[in-house]
Amino acid sequence: MTLEDFEKELAQAKKEEKRKEKHHRREKEDSEDRRHHKHRHHHSSRHHDEEDEHRRKRQRRSGDDEKEGDDHHRRRHRRRSDEATDGSKAGADLKRPSISELKRDSWMEAPSALDIDYVQRPQKQSSPPKSNDLVAKFELKIHEKELNHHLRDLQSGKTLDDIAQEPAQHEVDYTFGDAGSSWRMAKLKAVYRQAEASGQSIEDAALQRYDSLRDFDDAREEEIELERRETYGEGYVGKMKPSGELFQERKLVAGIRREPEPLQEERQDEELPQGEIIQRDEPTTTATAPDQSTLNRMKARLMKAQLRKDPSAAQLEEEYNNAVIAFNRQSRPDVVTLSAMDNRMLSSAPRNEVKAVENKRGRERGQVEENEDMSIEDMVREERRTKGQAGGEGQQFADRIAKDAKFDNDLEYMEENAGKLAKRVYKSDANLRNMAISDFQKLNKILDNCPLCHHEDTDTPPVAPIVSLATRTYLTLPTEPELADGGACIVPIQHHTNLLECDDDEWEEIRNFMKSLTRLFHDQGRDVIFYENAAFPNRKPHAAMNVVPLPYNLGETAPAFFKEALLSSEDEWTQHKKIIDTLAKSKQGLGKLAFRRSLVKEMPYFHVWFQMDGGLGHIVEDAMRWPKGDLFAREIIGGMLDVEPDVIKRQGRWHRGHDGRVDGFKKKWKKFDWTRVLTEG
Repeated sequence: MTLEDFEKELAQAKKEEKRKEKHHRREKEDSEDRRHHKHRHHHSSRHHDEEDEHRRKRQRRSGDDEKEGDDHHRRRHRRRSDEATDGSKAGADLKRPSISELKRDSWMEAPSALDIDYVQRPQKQSSPPKSNDLVAKFELKIHEKELNHHLRDLQSGKTLDDIAQEPAQHEVDYTFGDAGSSWRMAKLKAVYRQAEASGQSIEDAALQRYDSLRDFDDAREEEIELERRETYGEGYVGKMKPSGELFQERKLVAGIRREPEPLQEERQDEELPQGEIIQRDEPTTTATAPDQSTLNRMKARLMKAQLRKDPSAAQLEEEYNNAVIAFNRQSRPDVVTLSAMDNRMLSSAPRNEVKAVENKRGRERGQVEENEDMSIEDMVREERRTKGQAGGEGQQFADRIAKDAKFDNDLEYMEENAGKLAKRVYKSDANLRNMAISDFQKLNKILDNCPLCHHEDTDTPPVAPIVSLATRTYLTLPTEPELADGGACIVPIQHHTNLLECDDDEWEEIRNFMKSLTRLFHDQGRDVIFYENAAFPNRKPHAAMNVVPLPYNLGETAPAFFKEALLSSEDEWTQHKKIIDTLAKSKQGLGKLAFRRSLVKEMPYFHVWFQMDGGLGHIVEDAMRWPKGDLFAREIIGGMLDVEPDVIKRQGRWHRGHDGRVDGFKKKWKKFDWTRVLTEG
């Protein structure tokens, strides 16, 4: 089909479309004319009478027929003329356009592929020839699914030599146990949880959270160190920063080892010329005594060398022994050596009452058990050593129950296992030393915070105001609020748990203060009572005798008040007598020794003096039921004096600084102060 044929078909299609459009328009006009003519006839017929309607209809029908015939003839004539006109126009259209005037579509004007002569395509670059270098072939390559995760440390571009020469220890900006320790431990535990939940190895989980395995090993070192501190307590001295031991072990497992550097002397020998005698100067180095951290590190290296069966283990052992000797020889002011004078359990006498447990666990922990073949001398020695031990037999029985995993609080069980429960539980030497150290530390803490002690190391006087000072005791004022004006306290200078621990010289000065205070209050027209509350010896309080002045009428009835309170203080059935009447015993011949002969310093007690030589005493069997502090005596005396309950329950403290009560008390006390004899002669 040529271009001319295509153009003819296109013109014929346009002609046919125009003809159909005109035919449709003509039909539309004919329908409008018919509708308009019918509407006009309808309006004209309505103005005539009904009589002439039929006639007019006939005439109208005939007229309409003629008009319709004319219209039909006229329309047919017009259609023929239009067709002739369209034919002439179509003929003119076919003759008018020429080939040169026709315009082609855009897709027909596109350039032909034959017009392109040559297309240059880029040449493929030839790959460089593969080298036969053995180093490149056998170089360490780590696959993403490599199972040996320790090799990931080499991915930073370092060679094996660089990793081997890299020291295991490096500087970090934190210390073990600091403020960020909890965050680092939480991050480490998250690694363990992730590894357990996902089933992947710990190294994979660590590399997702840490920059390198070195940081992960440092966190593991800190975890081990914190566990050791928790196990061994405050006295343990360990590492403060990571030493890189775990990272070094990881490198050893990976086969990366540092070559030992030759000694300086060997290098010098290699450089020396042959045949010449060289005189060597003796090194002048000052040996510094190692500390506890250094000893711990040396011990760790020695144990690792022994486990690896390293040939240098003998040399490390020798160095460690020399360091221990140097450490023991040095004078350390911060270390206190405890002896039997501080604790009887540290006596150097042989412990024949026990024997070592002969099994693996017993040998490792140094456990001991009761020796049933003791002699009389061994029993006496044991009794002296354990005399006054905290807790007494009740504590020992509790220890036996704690060791029995099958214990049942039933009489039948106790009868069946009476032999096992009767055995004493003995502590090993290490536990005895730890107990002695703990007791010593607790006592030092109490002494440092005691308001009645004179601190000789810092030359600090007691917090309580000193009214009168003797050689072994001194007089001070009680804490506020006072139950009665003008009270006082007699205190020994040395820290004692109770007054029964005082010697004869201290008691002589205490009695002198009691005599002088009695004269002072009798001069004021008042009676006086003295009392001591030593119900809590385990707390190691500073012993003191409280002085309370009372009116004469209350001083006479005070024994009845205290007797009634002591009888109703504890349970009805007790192991000791409810009341120990030291005043009656003093009148029976004991005199001023009645108090010191009736009570023992190992037992918690309460005692009140109504006269110089004695009064009433009570053994406190259940310290948990005894009123706290000095509340027992304050309730009795406050009830006698009708003091307000809030004043009775308030037990104040001494405060450092000038007390306004001191000047007024000294003016009254100066006339009766017996210590003036010591100062003025």
